[in-house]
Amino acid sequence: MAGTLITVAPTGAESKKSEVPALPVTLAELVSTAKECEALGASVVHVHIRGADAEPTLDLGRLKDTVAALRAETNLIVQLSSGGAVTDPESDRLRVLEAEPDMASCTMGTVNFGDDVFANRWEFIVELHTRLRDAKIVPEYEIFDLGHLASLARLLDKHGLPFGGHVHVDFVMGVPGGMSGSAQTLVAAANEVRTLLPADTTFAATGIGRTTLPVLLTSLAAGGHLRVGMEDTLTYARRQPVESNMQLVARAAGLARLAQRPPMPVAEARALLHIRD
Repeated sequence: MAGTLITVAPTGAESKKSEVPALPVTLAELVSTAKECEALGASVVHVHIRGADAEPTLDLGRLKDTVAALRAETNLIVQLSSGGAVTDPESDRLRVLEAEPDMASCTMGTVNFGDDVFANRWEFIVELHTRLRDAKIVPEYEIFDLGHLASLARLLDKHGLPFGGHVHVDFVMGVPGGMSGSAQTLVAAANEVRTLLPADTTFAATGIGRTTLPVLLTSLAAGGHLRVGMEDTLTYARRQPVESNMQLVARAAGLARLAQRPPMPVAEARALLHIRD
């Protein structure tokens, strides 16, 4: 069977450093985390950045410095979040691409996000998809609900395939307001991928909070890939806080080996996703 693409999402935009001391928020912390997670089997790093005050930011200078540092210190595929925080304006989210990452996220619809709303208008999605292709950046299409897969099929039909021609999606499951993080929902989503999208489409899955393990195990069984990290979960087990992102990557890599789908080397991940040289 094919290997497993493991993405680490180390920081996110929701948790506060004051409440989660192990969260990597400085550039040095992020690079150190990325290097250690690569050694454990990660091949992609999904990046949110923080400012000097440890609060989420989309500052272009910091984004460029982050991409440069990760490329200098690791071989990982650098994937920037175009979502940022739910309050970030569309103009700042589009400007993320100017940092020239290997990949960037492209969320396929609006979703209730806890007490907030993560807004993704159709016109914005089309603009982001088009700019990604023009910049030769590979998108990861973020799917928070099953209807987002139908939107992606519509996008590809009307506006063409992404740069490289390969479609890769990530199911973000267990967000309050989005699809549940159950095995049944993941299987339904995987079936929708096979029904609606190109035959060679690949998918990864992310389980938020307590849905982490059900999603991880089901994705491995269904032929999918994995995203783990402190952006998505801060609890390793009941009443046991996560100590580091490395702890989560090590567990994912170990379970992938048990499933006889060992972690995919970075070179293979680049070929799979059609990342430019």
